[in-house]
Amino acid sequence: HNVLHVSSPPPSLSISLSLSLFSSFTLSLSLFNPNWSRQTAILQESGSARGFCPLKGSFSSPLSPITSVLTDPRDGRKVALKKMPNVFQNLVSCKRVFRELRMLCFFKHDNVLSALDILQPPQIDCFEEIYVITELMQSDLHKVIVSPQPLTTDHIKVFLYQILRGLKYLHSAGILHRDIKPGNLLVNSNCLLKICDFGLARVEEPDPSRHMTQEVVTQYYRAPEVLMGCRHYNSAIDVWSVGCIFAELLGRRILFQAQSPIQQLDLITDLLGTPPLSALSSACEGARAHILRGPHKPPSLSVLYMLSDGATHEAVHLLCRMLVFDPAKRISGSDALSHPYLDEGRLRYHTCMCQCCYSVPSGRVYTRDFEPVAERPFSHSYENSLLSVWQGKELIHRFITEHQQGKRVPLCINPQSAAFKTFIR
Repeated sequence: HNVLHVSSPPPSLSISLSLSLFSSFTLSLSLFNPNWSRQTAILQESGSARGFCPLKGSFSSPLSPITSVLTDPRDGRKVALKKMPNVFQNLVSCKRVFRELRMLCFFKHDNVLSALDILQPPQIDCFEEIYVITELMQSDLHKVIVSPQPLTTDHIKVFLYQILRGLKYLHSAGILHRDIKPGNLLVNSNCLLKICDFGLARVEEPDPSRHMTQEVVTQYYRAPEVLMGCRHYNSAIDVWSVGCIFAELLGRRILFQAQSPIQQLDLITDLLGTPPLSALSSACEGARAHILRGPHKPPSLSVLYMLSDGATHEAVHLLCRMLVFDPAKRISGSDALSHPYLDEGRLRYHTCMCQCCYSVPSGRVYTRDFEPVAERPFSHSYENSLLSVWQGKELIHRFITEHQQGKRVPLCINPQSAAFKTFIR
């Protein structure tokens, strides 16, 4: 089989992004895991008359335990291959993976990662994993924050603008991400950002009497209502997470870094002060008692100005609107986009980075809608009819097959590839 070998790791990428109307700025990113290893895999077209028709593809060192880099043999484009394992262990897992898969195929937004293709599944009796091809992004915001890469105010504004732009789209579709954190924000060297990892995402529950799981959001970015055990929450939990990330971009360190949920809540009240009783109405008894029996704390929001020189009055004002204890009073993602702090980030993004605007000899043609919303809400009505793992397997298999109809030649993986065997381990 013809195989394209990876001969050596690429150098760290440093690109100067020259912007019309703006001074240039740079973003230096390590493209991939420094522990680069020689791995080789083969993607092949499906349905060859002579069986497997091997085409060239190559794996880099994994971007994550279930994601690797390869070349789409149909056009030579570098893409990411994500494996969704353990799909059919139980009904809950089956529903979650199917939901994520449908979301990846539903999304159509520059700042939200979506599925470019799904590899053709085997016969249903052998169907155990799902492989999704997505756009390849070079790093994530966590790696940028902890790196020595200088982050200017321009970087922060354009990153925050894109996070909120993608979040507005998700929320307009009725979707809660429920795990917004720097590691789930993919970035390229040109500062393009995409929200990823929808394993915990779900449709917003309009009925406040319906209980929702508390096992969401990495603790450092978890909203106080979730920490207090509120059984119903809304899109405000994602905005809180973005506020924590905004502070982390400014200060280059995690804002609330505690060892336990109770300590996390204590750190939040140290900054925001003791919340009013009205903000504790939906808290569980233990969390309410913990806050009320403690000493009264005044707010100390002025310390946010000490995060960095970039913590200007406008920056801190927006940050304080995001980090509001009561979710009913917290700014929405859509309203946050209207804050004057983001005006320069919006102009920079649409001047030279976005795909919705374009240049002509006489100047720049801008789209009418800088922050588009979803064309329709994301539907999850099918979940109520999923009563067994086997039924879920049939639905997912049919969904993938129908999704591929009318598209390019479908792809599957050659199981004879040594690198594929390494990948699936």
